[in-house]
Amino acid sequence: MVYFDYNATTPPDPVVAALAAEAAARAWANPSSIHHAGREARDVLDDARYRMARLWQCRPSEVVFTSGGTESANLAILGTARLRRDRGRHVVASSVEHHAVMHAVQHLVRHEGFEATWLRVDAEGRVDPCDVARALRPDTILVSVMAANNEVGSLQPVADIARLCREKGVLFHTDAVQAFGKLPAGSFGLAEADLVSACAHKVHGPRGVGALRVRSPLLPQPILHGGGHENERRAGTENLPGIVGMVEAFERFTPTPVFPEAQLRALTERLADGVLAVGGVHRRGATRDRLPNTVAFSVEGADAIALLANLDLAGICASSGSACSAGSLEPSHVLAAMGVPRDQCASLVRFSLGRESTEAEVDRLVAAWPDTVSRARRRSG
Repeated sequence: MVYFDYNATTPPDPVVAALAAEAAARAWANPSSIHHAGREARDVLDDARYRMARLWQCRPSEVVFTSGGTESANLAILGTARLRRDRGRHVVASSVEHHAVMHAVQHLVRHEGFEATWLRVDAEGRVDPCDVARALRPDTILVSVMAANNEVGSLQPVADIARLCREKGVLFHTDAVQAFGKLPAGSFGLAEADLVSACAHKVHGPRGVGALRVRSPLLPQPILHGGGHENERRAGTENLPGIVGMVEAFERFTPTPVFPEAQLRALTERLADGVLAVGGVHRRGATRDRLPNTVAFSVEGADAIALLANLDLAGICASSGSACSAGSLEPSHVLAAMGVPRDQCASLVRFSLGRESTEAEVDRLVAAWPDTVSRARRRSG
């Protein structure tokens, strides 16, 4: 099998998995219990929070552990908007956000009386900070722009946008799920943003665990109700084994990105050269300001389901920005925002490589690609 879907999830690192399993066996008690077993579990949880805070150069109280990137983004968007609604009901977000952000903003508009401005992007899928400045209003309370796009890999100027928002007194959130482990930590607004979403399984950590960095003194309203866990910001008993695994993965794989830039840029350019040799294939996203591991294409006369199915038959795992379920296909909202013709928005194929990817695997894809496209076009025709 050739695995080119690292943006969806990464294979678990054996050392990280072993430490998470050890935590499950050793610190199995509820960290909120006051007996000695609970206190032992609390010590492990506190240690993990301090380690994450040291890594992110923030206060331990600014780290909120969650169930993953989606919950982190939802807590940032919904919790902050509800907290600040008396100051204004206008939210700004880019038109290429992950659905975890996009759908949260849409919920505020449809059900809670908010207004939203969706920032346009250029043909490479990038936001112009000047457009952010123009979108701000006296009642704007939150701006959300992702650090790196999950579908096409384009990077956003989040540090510049964060500084602009701070000057205007507007809170700024960035979905940095795809950035950790792929970009140097100082390059995507971690220090400048008020809220930063992250998760573990994009950097060889466990699934089902994430974190939200919240700059003090901001306290987003909880979106889960129950106990007073996570300093009353996120109800629910903490997933301690997952948290231990996540912190270990972040310590190991994010200060020096686990996705080696020079190696992966060379591989993705080799891949792009081979894929583009087939007529009617178009590269999408930024060619320079992009994740080093990610390249995406649209294919004239084919759809993503057929392309991915034929790649799978060839033993190659890839992905699409489209939501494929039970034979239905939703065109990529990212490509649509970039001005790509609608028929090609339904043919997005994304290849995202990782630390285990090789030239031989790229060459195998390039060899299988012409037949893959031909078969997909016959099916679509």
